[in-house]
Amino acid sequence: MPISSPYKPLFVLLLAGFLAALLSVSIGSTAIGFGDTLRVITGSGTELQQTLILELRLPRTLSAFATGGLLAVAGALMQVLLRNPLADPYVLGLSGGAAVGALLAMLAGAAGFLVSGSAFAGAMLATLLVFGLAHGSGSWTPSRLLLTGVVVAAGWGAIITLILSMTPASRLPGMLYWLMGDLSNAATPWPGLTILVAVCLMVFPLGRALNVLARGSLQAAALGVSVRPLEWSIYLMASLLTASAVTMAGSVGFVGLVVPHMLRLALGNDQRLILPACALAGGTLLVLADTLARVMIAPEQLPVGVITALIGVPTFLYLLYRSR
Repeated sequence: MPISSPYKPLFVLLLAGFLAALLSVSIGSTAIGFGDTLRVITGSGTELQQTLILELRLPRTLSAFATGGLLAVAGALMQVLLRNPLADPYVLGLSGGAAVGALLAMLAGAAGFLVSGSAFAGAMLATLLVFGLAHGSGSWTPSRLLLTGVVVAAGWGAIITLILSMTPASRLPGMLYWLMGDLSNAATPWPGLTILVAVCLMVFPLGRALNVLARGSLQAAALGVSVRPLEWSIYLMASLLTASAVTMAGSVGFVGLVVPHMLRLALGNDQRLILPACALAGGTLLVLADTLARVMIAPEQLPVGVITALIGVPTFLYLLYRSR
């Protein structure tokens, strides 16, 4: 059955994501051909190939895809909520709260699930703190929410600096890698993928309302949109997406800022198309960035946040130049 025209970009992005994942699980210290990789995925292949792909590379690749998709969708939602094209998932201080939670857990000697759980708890605390301070005794506006988030993020940054200055030198490398974004310790990708799919399914019916809200709250209210409940829903969903991404991989920058811009230039500003496209494009971008981080100085590995910054800065500047 032919694919209808509006959804052709999604099919192309889905194919690109599959090819990026296939490349990611094939490249490593022991290279595996694409044919052998496909045989392993379909249930055959040697025992060594199955161990390398199914137990080591595939979980990390899926974690990278989930993290990139979470950040890109969160960035697109934040830009609609704040009516600001420069908004990204971290603009309201969620990454700072998650970082403080994770670093405190590392400082206490915790690892694995406890670090991830502490990061998620810190991100949720930051969400409640920003929302509570921005709301105050009355209603909140996008500009008030943005300013509150910026100030709270600065406060988290000061606490992070204090924690790092008090940390023994032997524990600093792990903390710094986490702060720069690192997928080497990503556990299971399934919680992140589940949240990504669930939120995309939740926001798809809201596509028309999001399109109207992007033009302004007064116009949205005049056209019958329940503005305040919709804004609360966007904020909570974006916070959940960001918290999940930071819990999996630390602070990975530029994905939530660059990907929505690229897709709007290519596909327009229909949120019904942009949001699922962000999930696919963000995941694909981070899979490729993580693959590059693994092989650039092999056998050593770079933090994936370094690669996304190296890609994101010139890309964003080029997009700004094109949109003059």
